[in-house]
Amino acid sequence: MRFLKNVNRFGKISKTSITKRVFSQNFLEASSLQRLSINDTFNHPKVPDGIFRRSQTQMTSLPSDEIIVEIRNHIAFLTFNRPSALNAITFEMLQTMRHLFDEWASDNSIHAVVSMGSGEKAYCAGGDVRGLYNSITGTGPLVHEHFFATEYTLNYQMHRFFKNCGKPYIAMIDGIVMGGGMGVSQGATLRIVGDRTKMAMPETKIGLFPDVGGTYFLSRATGATGLYLGLTSNVINGADAKYAKLADLYMSREGQTQFLAGLSTIQWTEHTLADVVLLAKECATAESDIPVAPLSMLNDGQRDTLAVHFENKPSVQAIIDSLKTETHHADWAKKVVHDLKLRSPTLLEVTKHQIETGAKMNIADCLRREYNMMMQVFDHADVVEGIRALVIDKDNHPKWFPAKLKDVTPAMIEAYFKPRWAPDDHPLANLETLYG
Repeated sequence: MRFLKNVNRFGKISKTSITKRVFSQNFLEASSLQRLSINDTFNHPKVPDGIFRRSQTQMTSLPSDEIIVEIRNHIAFLTFNRPSALNAITFEMLQTMRHLFDEWASDNSIHAVVSMGSGEKAYCAGGDVRGLYNSITGTGPLVHEHFFATEYTLNYQMHRFFKNCGKPYIAMIDGIVMGGGMGVSQGATLRIVGDRTKMAMPETKIGLFPDVGGTYFLSRATGATGLYLGLTSNVINGADAKYAKLADLYMSREGQTQFLAGLSTIQWTEHTLADVVLLAKECATAESDIPVAPLSMLNDGQRDTLAVHFENKPSVQAIIDSLKTETHHADWAKKVVHDLKLRSPTLLEVTKHQIETGAKMNIADCLRREYNMMMQVFDHADVVEGIRALVIDKDNHPKWFPAKLKDVTPAMIEAYFKPRWAPDDHPLANLETLYG
C-alpha cells in the first residue's frame, strides 16, 4: 500500500498534556477578503491571540464554529463542522487549515493529524458553490481567485505534509466526499473509507473540471476509472474507492470507532507512521469481507469494460459512440451515455485532455495548471449557468454553450491549457519553495 512506502525513523517523542482547541468561524472578517492580493494567500496571517481556547476539560463547540480541533495523545483531531452544509469548505476554513498544518508541522508535541466530518452524513461535500456563484457574478464578495489560490496551496501542503515533517495525516473519509473534500483528503498519508462513503468529483455537472489535484489523483486511479469518474461526475462507494486506488483502507463503523479509540491510547515510538499503520490494519475490514466493488464487476479479468470504452478515444463523442455498442453491461452503458449528455460539452472535452495528460505531471504542476484552467472557466459562461441550474434555481436544465459536443472546437479546448503567466509569475510559482 502506498502509505507503507515512506515509513522512516524519526526523533524520540516527548509527552505533553491533553488540550483541546476550538477554532472560531470568524478567523477572517468577510470585508477583508476583497482586500487580499493573490500573494497574500502565501503569507497567510497568524491566528489572532485568543482564537485558541485551551482547557484540561471536555469542551463543546459553539454553533458558529466551522472547524473544531482537539489535541489528544499528541494527535490533532480536525473536524469540519458545518453538518447542515454537508461540511462544505469556506474561504475562512481554508485559511485556518493552512495555518494549522503549518503549526502542526513544526510543533514537536504533535505526532499525527486526523481529519473527519461532523454529523452522520458527510466528511466534506466540497467548496461553497453558492459563494463561488456570488463572487463570479458580482453579487457577493469577490473572492474566487483568492479562494482557489488558497485551496490549491493547502492541497499541496497536505500532499507534502508527511514528507516534510514525518507526521502521518489520516483522513477518515466516511460519508459524502466530493470536490474540495477530495482535495483535503487525497493528499493524506492514509485514506480510510467505510460503509457510508459516497465519493465523487461532480464538477462537470456544473460546468467545471475536476480540480483540487484531480489531474493528479484521477490520472493515477486504476485503469480508466479516473477518466470515467472525472467525465461522468458519478458517485462511487467505499469499496469502489479502494478499488480505484482513491482510498487505502476500508473500515466498518465499528472498526473506525476502534481505530479512533486506539489512536487516543497509542503508545508512540520513534516510528510514528508504522505505529498508525499497525493500528489501522488491525481495525480495517478484511479484504474478503469488503463489499464487492461495483466498478470491479466491469472487469472480469478477460475484458475491462471501462478500458474498452474510455481509453485511447479521440473525443468524448467517440467514447459515447463506443458505449452505445456495449452488450455485456448494456444498462450500465446506457446510463453513462445519458449522464454524459447532461454535462457541459466543453468541460467534458477539457476534462478528458486534463486527465489523459496528467499521469506524468507532479502534484505541483497539476495544481498550477488547474489554477490556469480555473481562470479560463471564469471567462466561460458554463460555470455560472451550471451553478444556476443545479444549485440556485434548481431547474436542472443548464443551457450549455456550445450545446453539443460536435460544436466544441480544438481552439476552445486549447484555451484552457494556454499559459496565462510566465512560470516565475504564476500565482502558485512558489509551492515548492514553501513546502518542498
